[in-house]
Amino acid sequence: MSDADKNAVWNTAVTRIEPNRVAVRGYDIAELMGRVSFGAAVYLILTSELPSTAVGRLMDAILVASIDHGATPPSALAARTVASTGAALSASVATGIMSINRHHGGAIEDCARQLKAIADRATNESVSMEDAATAALAVMREAGERMPGFGHRYHTKDPRTARLFELAREAGVDGVHMKAARAVEKSFADAKKALPINVDGAIGAILADLGMNPTAFNGIFMIARTPGLVAHVIEEQSREKPMRRIDPVNHGYDGPPPRSVSK
Repeated sequence: MSDADKNAVWNTAVTRIEPNRVAVRGYDIAELMGRVSFGAAVYLILTSELPSTAVGRLMDAILVASIDHGATPPSALAARTVASTGAALSASVATGIMSINRHHGGAIEDCARQLKAIADRATNESVSMEDAATAALAVMREAGERMPGFGHRYHTKDPRTARLFELAREAGVDGVHMKAARAVEKSFADAKKALPINVDGAIGAILADLGMNPTAFNGIFMIARTPGLVAHVIEEQSREKPMRRIDPVNHGYDGPPPRSVSK
């Protein structure tokens, strides 16, 4: 630490800016550019360490998985509604971001915390993960609460979840949170309730097993969803009439037909 840093009123450990040099967590940003993926850079700036190649690929997949989920989520509807008034791109996207809270995107963090509680119960009470999961679900059911990160209003088998778990296995990520998630899924199945883990739950379990701070999980969702919100705002202002009444259900799709990146 330089004398200037020692004598500063306050310091940051995120980024150092000097004449002709930008360093993120100590790494020269010009050196990172073209060598490190965006997912790996997000991991770096949030954890202070560069991930392995496999974990960087997993982070990329997490960001891609959440890039958009149609025009009906609250964030997209909020962004489009504000965009229809003629508001600036920044204001419209910011409105969408501000709608990401506990009940929209927040299941990632909430699920991770519940999974940790289940894993802690298994350890503290010397019971199996399955027994701990069943006991935790019983307490939540008695309180009228739902297990976050399980079930989905559209998908009975979320394709994003299976792919994320596949990439997590390739990266060697399978800690107590993912084990607890499987135990919860089994407990629901044993109770004849089809509530498989959804993409939010999968992301929460994976990020927690990567050792990331749950307080950042909603932020990671915001990072991922921002490009989708930008696309919705631009489309709203270039295709639709101003101040229209946006129907949250009755809309169609006229984009490109199904296609694949594997040729």
